[in-house]
Amino acid sequence: MHNKHSFCAYTEKIIGINIAYIVLRNTIIGDRMTGYKTYEYLWLDGYKPESSMRSKVKATDAETPPDWSFDGSSTQQAEGGSSDCLLIPVQTYSNPHGHDIVMTQVQSADHTTHPSNFRAAAEAVVSDDWWFGFEQEFFLTDPETGEPLGWENGEPRAQGDFYCGVGAGNVVGREISDAHLQACLDLGITLTGTNAEVALGQWEYQCLGKGIKAADDLWVSRYMLYKIAEEFGVGVNIHPKPKTGDWNGSGMHTNFSNEEMRSNGSESLFTSMCEKLGKVHAEGIEAYGSDNDMRLTGLHETQNIDQFSFGVSDRGASIRIPVYTVEHNWNGYLEDRRPASNADPYKILSHIVGTLNK
Repeated sequence: MHNKHSFCAYTEKIIGINIAYIVLRNTIIGDRMTGYKTYEYLWLDGYKPESSMRSKVKATDAETPPDWSFDGSSTQQAEGGSSDCLLIPVQTYSNPHGHDIVMTQVQSADHTTHPSNFRAAAEAVVSDDWWFGFEQEFFLTDPETGEPLGWENGEPRAQGDFYCGVGAGNVVGREISDAHLQACLDLGITLTGTNAEVALGQWEYQCLGKGIKAADDLWVSRYMLYKIAEEFGVGVNIHPKPKTGDWNGSGMHTNFSNEEMRSNGSESLFTSMCEKLGKVHAEGIEAYGSDNDMRLTGLHETQNIDQFSFGVSDRGASIRIPVYTVEHNWNGYLEDRRPASNADPYKILSHIVGTLNK
C-alpha cells in the first residue's frame, strides 16, 4: 500500500478488486459450463540478459491444454518473415479462482528447441531425486517512480528494524505478500514461508520443489507475484541491487540436495561437492544472473564475486553448509548463496546438477 494513499482509498480499491474478481469468477464458471476451459499460458521470451515473462489466455474445449503458437517477432524470438514460435505445455496448475495456469517451453516452428529455451537442457540432467528450495527476494515498488514502497519521501532510516519487521514504519506491502502466498498454495506450489527482508519494501518467499518442476514452480510463483502486485497497483523489482549504498541486495539463495545427501551423507561428500562447484565458480557466476557483481561485494552477507569459499553456518561464504546438516550426522543439504534474485532457475539447476553429476 502506498503511504500517500489514505486507508479509505485503499479499502475502496480492495473492494473494487473483490467485485471485479467475483464478476471474473462468475464469467469463468459460465464459460466452463458451456464445455470450454480457460488456460493462461506462460512462457519466457528472448530478451537478454534475462528473459521476461509473457502470457496469453486460451479458451478451448480440449480436455488438456494444446500446443499453441505465438508471434516470436514481438518477443525477440523470431524474424518477422518467419515469426511463428510454438508453446509446448509442460506443467498445468489447476486454479480454483480463475484460468488454469500453463507453464510452457518454447520451440521453433519446426519443433526444435528454441535457443531461448533453457528448460530443455535442465530437464535433461535433473531428476526428482534432486530437491531445490529457492529463497526469492524482491522489492515492491511504485510503478510511476520505480522507488521501493516506503521510500516515497526519500531514503528511510538505516536497515535494522525492517527484517521480519512488525508495525507501520517497519514494514510495507504485507498484504501483497500474504495474498501471493495463498495464491501459490491454491495452485499447488509449495511455498514454505515468507518474510519482510532487511531493506524497507523488500520481501522474500521460499519455494520448495523436486526436479524440473521446482524451476517451473519458481517461474509460476514469480508470475503470480507480478499479477497480484498488478491488482494493488504496485510494481515488482527483482534486480540484485536496486538501491545502491549501505543496503542489502536481493538474492535467490538456492538450497539443494539429492537422496545421498539427505540419507547417506558424510563430511567428505559435502566437502567434495563444494570443491567441485568451486572449480567452475566462473561458470556458476555466468549462470546466476546479470549485475550480480553489484550484490556480491563481500559485504551484506555475501562473498566477493571473484572469490569462492564454503563453510559451516557461514553466510559470508559462496556455499553455506547449514548447521542442520552437521547436526544430523552430515545428512541434509547445501545452500548456494551466489544466485541473484533475477537468475533463471533452469540455468541454476543445469549448473548445479550438471556439475555434481560429473
